[in-house]
Amino acid sequence: MSESKPATIPLHVRLKPSDSSAHPRAVNYSNVGVAQGIAYLDFGFIEPALLAAVAKTAKEGQAAPKDLEGHLVTRVAMDMSALVRLQQQIQQVLVGLREARQGKAKE
Repeated sequence: MSESKPATIPLHVRLKPSDSSAHPRAVNYSNVGVAQGIAYLDFGFIEPALLAAVAKTAKEGQAAPKDLEGHLVTRVAMDMSALVRLQQQIQQVLVGLREARQGKAKE
């Protein structure tokens, strides 16, 4: 008897915000780490003026700082299958954006 593959079923999911998630948070930094089969996605915010100062320093040929301090906005932990689904969704969004940009360029 052969084993069947689990089917992917599309569902419309609506997430209701909780107190801590009711408002979007601005992030300009992300990092992904994996430990013991769990992916940890860190989203943070680094002051734009600090980023501009580092870019200016590097452009002038000076040594860039070894460390930057920012604020951890949130950390998300997910299993590897959820990380794969996230990657697929991000890829779909990027393909759609690229197609939209190419469509505007042709006009």
